[in-house]
Amino acid sequence: MTTDYVVLLPGDESRWAAADPATREAVYAQHREFATQLGERGHTVLGGAELEHSSGAKVVRGHRGAVTVTDGPYAETVEQLTGFYLVRSDDLADLLDLCGLLTNAEAVEVRAVVPDPGA
Repeated sequence: MTTDYVVLLPGDESRWAAADPATREAVYAQHREFATQLGERGHTVLGGAELEHSSGAKVVRGHRGAVTVTDGPYAETVEQLTGFYLVRSDDLADLLDLCGLLTNAEAVEVRAVVPDPGA
């Protein structure tokens, strides 16, 4: 059965900010290899992006018309969500294996997307 999955990429933002250009390029090369392998092995990348530093995040609480907005990330932790992929696949085991290309010192979280009940 074909399912959409989100691949969540947490990371230590301070370590990334301090990384030299060669280290950053090596990480980007891993992501290019991941995307290439996904396509070659029958998975479809539906979307994804690297996210800006969490210091620029806005946290919204309340209800429409009466919201409170604060600066900074929702969770105050060393690791923040740094990026994601949205992948369509009918082979979760293979997708999980390919995610090993992205783990480095961090864990990668893979979660199924709840199908749209109206689709």
